[in-house]
Amino acid sequence: MPKIIKKSVTLPAPAEKLFEMYLSPKIHSEITGSPVSISSKEGSRFRAYDITGKTLLVIPKYMIVQSWRASIWKKEDLDSILILTFLPEGEKGRIELVHANVLDSAYEACQEGWEEGYFKPWREYLVKMDKAFKKPRTKAA
Repeated sequence: MPKIIKKSVTLPAPAEKLFEMYLSPKIHSEITGSPVSISSKEGSRFRAYDITGKTLLVIPKYMIVQSWRASIWKKEDLDSILILTFLPEGEKGRIELVHANVLDSAYEACQEGWEEGYFKPWREYLVKMDKAFKKPRTKAA
């Protein structure tokens, strides 16, 4: 029986910035360490890790809905549906994630994958970028 994953994560960047980062192939790739193909255009193809799918809906600065399927899924397996909602939380941003129709056989890997493949490296990326912007500038000789 397909399952649903629900997660809520707060990251040290405004929600609008998190939304933009997710839809940027360059930044998305830098965060995950994996080549990414993504677009904000509805109907466009998506690829990250061994996941392929389509961007089904984009509500600018607020929500992204995608179909997902892993390369190991059988042809007859239904796509899973990912819904990401980006919400302001003070100076930070919160991502509410609903990943529906996750196969039983993929459930544990998906649960772990969201934290280890996305949220942990995203948090680390933001901290690294914040430190880079706060480095003192040296005077030219």
